[in-house]
Amino acid sequence: MAITRIGVIGAGTMGNGITQTFARHGFQVTMVDTSPQALENGLAAIRASLAKLEKKALLSPADTALTLSNIATAGSLAALAGCELVVEAATENATIKESIFRELARLLPAEAILASNTSSISLTRIAAWVERPERVVGMHFMNPVPLMPLVEIIRALQTDDATHQQVHALAVELGKTPVTVKDGPGFVSNRILMPMINEAVFALYENLASAEDIDTVMKLGMNHPIGPLALADLIGLDTCLAIMNILHDEFRDSKYRACPLLAQMVAAGRLGRKSGKGFYSY
Repeated sequence: MAITRIGVIGAGTMGNGITQTFARHGFQVTMVDTSPQALENGLAAIRASLAKLEKKALLSPADTALTLSNIATAGSLAALAGCELVVEAATENATIKESIFRELARLLPAEAILASNTSSISLTRIAAWVERPERVVGMHFMNPVPLMPLVEIIRALQTDDATHQQVHALAVELGKTPVTVKDGPGFVSNRILMPMINEAVFALYENLASAEDIDTVMKLGMNHPIGPLALADLIGLDTCLAIMNILHDEFRDSKYRACPLLAQMVAAGRLGRKSGKGFYSY
């Protein structure tokens, strides 16, 4: 099956980044979100990203125009009926994802691939929601999607070889480096990254150092390009908390217990860059 038409569910940071990446490489992409404002914001983010790339001479004006012409938006999953691949990038909530996947399974052709950009929810669990679980796979892009080269491909217990091979080849076509991992809580990326971020939050919670100094230690001492607290702000503190809670629930190991400060900041609406305030102000 040739893949030419892509659906992306969610117009947030990850959704619009995935949309831009596919459109930039010549795919016809429909970005779906139930919120008209989210769609408007997502398109604005794509235009701003393309403008930055154009300013750096990484894209020509013709490339930008072609990319934008490859993008359509819709407020309903029904608009994805003709897609050969759909990438779900909705909020990290299993109940919401289940509703989406069940509807997609009803709408899409039997041979269509259902992918999830989930950062921690079991792909085996997601695959069990649909009638053809062998066509379900994880495509975990990194933020910012247009720039980060990694795509973590997660095989559910049910994912067949053909689906895996198609998605692997597609990631290469997008100019990404695909790494295949088994299905497990947090996969590789977030199983390592989130506990590190959580430990940095504990260091701040215990007044070991300021947020700036904690990040400086990791940048200058460990050669990280961005400190863990600034990275948490970029990811979204609500997303970090959700992933930590999933790791804790799945492993039942206290080392994955979310720092109380992280939970407090989410409760206060201090979610990082997207809310204007997190460990830093924006």
